[in-house]
Amino acid sequence: MGKATGFLEVDRKTIGEMDPKERIKGWNEFKVHPKEEHLKNQGSRCMDCGTPFCHTGHMVSGMASGCPINNLIPEFNDLVYRGRWKEALERLHKTNNFPEFTGRVCPAPCEGSCVLGVIEPPVTIKNIECSIIDRGWDEGWVKPQPPTERTGKKVAVIGSGPAGLSCADQLNQAGHLVTVYERADRIGGLLMYGIPNMKLDKGKVVQRRVDLMEAEGIKFVTGCEIGKDTTASELKDEFDAVVFCTGATKPRDLPIPGRELNGVHFAMDFLTTNTRHVLDTEFDGSLPELNAKGKDVVVIGGGDTGTDCVGTSIRQGCKSVTQLEILPRPPASREEGNPWPEWPKIYRMDYGQEEAAALQGEDPRQYLVMTERFLDDGNGNLTGLEIIEIEWGKDEQGRFVPNKKEDTRRTIPAQLVTLAMGFLGPDQEVVEELSLETDPRSNIKAEHEKYTTNVEGVFAAGDCRRGQSLVVWAINEGRGAAREVDRYLMGVTQLP
Repeated sequence: MGKATGFLEVDRKTIGEMDPKERIKGWNEFKVHPKEEHLKNQGSRCMDCGTPFCHTGHMVSGMASGCPINNLIPEFNDLVYRGRWKEALERLHKTNNFPEFTGRVCPAPCEGSCVLGVIEPPVTIKNIECSIIDRGWDEGWVKPQPPTERTGKKVAVIGSGPAGLSCADQLNQAGHLVTVYERADRIGGLLMYGIPNMKLDKGKVVQRRVDLMEAEGIKFVTGCEIGKDTTASELKDEFDAVVFCTGATKPRDLPIPGRELNGVHFAMDFLTTNTRHVLDTEFDGSLPELNAKGKDVVVIGGGDTGTDCVGTSIRQGCKSVTQLEILPRPPASREEGNPWPEWPKIYRMDYGQEEAAALQGEDPRQYLVMTERFLDDGNGNLTGLEIIEIEWGKDEQGRFVPNKKEDTRRTIPAQLVTLAMGFLGPDQEVVEELSLETDPRSNIKAEHEKYTTNVEGVFAAGDCRRGQSLVVWAINEGRGAAREVDRYLMGVTQLP
């Protein structure tokens, strides 16, 4: 480590952001790049902690504790402190194919398990990671590096989200001929259409990496839905191995009275429509047909998707935005049952809530609320919601269940509702075509660290195997699947 007393001398300070009232005027990324001296100081806070839990990547209490891809965090923190940026980038790329993605959208479980975080605010690991890769691109250090030899083995990767891209990148580095199939019109999956542009720039960040991978020899096929435009069986016959990285794309619905009304939409449909329109019109300020302009918007559900719906609705010019959460408001600090190094389940305001608070004067979230029905204007259009407060208790079997507080029933106005309640698993058509076994949650059954399905030569990784999860877990799984595919094809593997 560079400075033994850094954590005693320097306070945690994250990188800046544009003022919420300014950044909501457009769709550009709103993070402000910090100066080098700031990053060196923050890197100096990394302790000589003996056991760096930040890069262990274990699951603790069902949540990631430390980096799931085992980034060499103390090493790159030290190198940044010493001003050795190119070496820091080399360390980062050893474990992470796409640090420009994780440095922007990962919730940073590494910081939740930072040893310094036991007594002080943790090291700004995510900020430092993003700054390393951004500098690498700016300096021209990130260049195409195609493999020097080819094995002649052909692999098809279905899906171009973070799992598919990391799998393809690793297999290509091993010398295999990789083709990635994507049913959308652009490569990136969740990275392209599931995350708004202000959070992850599509041209300067996502497409830039895709272009690099293409220059390294990976073939990308867009607008090709497996099961319709070509069959999974045809891919299996044509390629030596097939990897499913299709994500968990079936959204959880809310089957209550009024669900069929105009104005009730799945969150991902809302987000995808907006991002596609923004990109197709080259940021000309126009809005897609499905938009929030002038409307009272209600987002049902939390998490990143809910936050993205809030931020998108605000930029489209909504009249108001409310976010409903069925769970209680988290505490301000760790409770006794949530010790370090578990992920800290504490109250936070993400960018969307910050923007709503700047405009409306308060956090848009209402906690411990359940929606009873959607209200009709008589012509099939949404006018509002009937909601009721709940409290959590246990039933006779000891399971937690929501109990309604009847005297709290009320209505709130809404002309647009987005359902952001998570996802249930992958689309089943192609799974059924190949007779792939699934687990009780309808995910493709493939053992972790093996990624092999019940069908010879067919593998699965990412959300379609593990269920809805983080981008960083998808990268972990894509890398792991590539390793096992390489072993399957060659008998041995050198991939990590």
